[in-house]
Amino acid sequence: MKSIEEILQNANVRLISGDIETQISGITSSSRDIEVGFIFFALKGVKTDGHRFIDDAISKGAVAIVCSQLPQKTQNNIVYLVADNNSEAYAMAAANWFENPSHKISLIGITGTNGKTTTATLLYELFNQLGRSSGLISTIKYIFPGHETPATHTTPDALVLNRILAEMVDFGCEYCFMEVSSHAVVQGRVHGLRFAGGIFSNLTHDHLDYHGTFAEYLKAKQAFFDHLPVNSFALTNLDDPNGNVMVQHTKASISGYAINRPADFKTRILQNAITGLGLNIDGIEAWFRLVGRFNAYNITAIYATAVICGLDKNEILRELSGLAEVDGRFNVIRSTNNITGIVDYAHTPDALKNVLSTIVEINDGNGRIITVAGAGGDRDKTKRPIMGQIMARYSQLTIITSDNPRTEDPSTIIEEIKGGIEITEIKKVLCIADRREAIRTACMMALPGDIVLVAGKGHETYQEINGVRTHFNDAEILTQSLNV
Repeated sequence: MKSIEEILQNANVRLISGDIETQISGITSSSRDIEVGFIFFALKGVKTDGHRFIDDAISKGAVAIVCSQLPQKTQNNIVYLVADNNSEAYAMAAANWFENPSHKISLIGITGTNGKTTTATLLYELFNQLGRSSGLISTIKYIFPGHETPATHTTPDALVLNRILAEMVDFGCEYCFMEVSSHAVVQGRVHGLRFAGGIFSNLTHDHLDYHGTFAEYLKAKQAFFDHLPVNSFALTNLDDPNGNVMVQHTKASISGYAINRPADFKTRILQNAITGLGLNIDGIEAWFRLVGRFNAYNITAIYATAVICGLDKNEILRELSGLAEVDGRFNVIRSTNNITGIVDYAHTPDALKNVLSTIVEINDGNGRIITVAGAGGDRDKTKRPIMGQIMARYSQLTIITSDNPRTEDPSTIIEEIKGGIEITEIKKVLCIADRREAIRTACMMALPGDIVLVAGKGHETYQEINGVRTHFNDAEILTQSLNV
């Protein structure tokens, strides 16, 4: 139990009525989770407004309400508070409820369009292997010693996030590596957290359905670095056009990494093959199991972070060279008749271009590239024709299919993807809405030496159609179709 005053310390709220010494038994932003003695935060979301559920929350036992707009009718026995930014107030309350766990662990956030999951996951694996007990909060899962949970969001709800961090602290974790999405920054989910460092991977076309413009998307990412404390570090990709922009207002200590220009942490690609990468990092040559130029950037960011955190350079490279790719990120499946399958999460134009250009680079034979991909429904539509153009440009055969159509008509999404393909390329394009059949068709058409890329869903084990999720795993279907 904590008093309202304790819970709302530094939350920037105004007391309207009631006693701030009232004891609270829990906090929530969902009226479904209300128990007797709870404080309810009425948050305005994209689809619902929590203010509609204030009466419901009170009927279930809430004793305090934090809102952006006071309801027309108030009850005498309820504490009412108003916040200018209710989402940030909720995040601050969540941190206070769990006694600010981010102050007790070295929390390092990774943000950018692509590479967040690989960077966060391999940092988690690397630090644990080097004896630094660590946790992970990623798109795929949340992990700390003795605990592993599938993720529901790239960055979870503020209450869930602080609970996970508190559990990591209780288990003695020194570090936590966490993906920070642009949505989480805008929605205040990371407000009130103290980060020991932040890493910027890159910024490309994505999430414009939510942010509206690329400038707003950039602003959301930049805000993460703007709020880093003075005693933290900011590591940025200097090869990205926005690498310097990201950190121009930060109070953190800035370091840069790059392949194409001078940087604090400089990498040269010596070899890029289907079996891995040969790199010269910081003047030291090493071989890595990860594939592709994009992974050279991820590896460099991981190495740089570990060095900044005080780990030994040679130990870092020794352990890092043995780490394998993350689930759903350029996972290679080989058939007995010399057909190579690749599953990757690439669902943005830049990610798709990175994966396909890597395949072109490492394709040392005369095999064709066959790409199977679509685009998610109820998401940024402007990227669909761009992705179609990229697929057709780099592939000898393109099969446009469904991703997670959600509430949209799959055929409409497919036509929008197809709309970006040049007339001269259309003859090598097939449209098969059923994703399972699309993958099977690609494998049936593949000849020895060909490479089949299945992109867009990566680690996901479901397909969402009209609000219903059914089991669907690209790697399973590709493996079966290749008769591996």
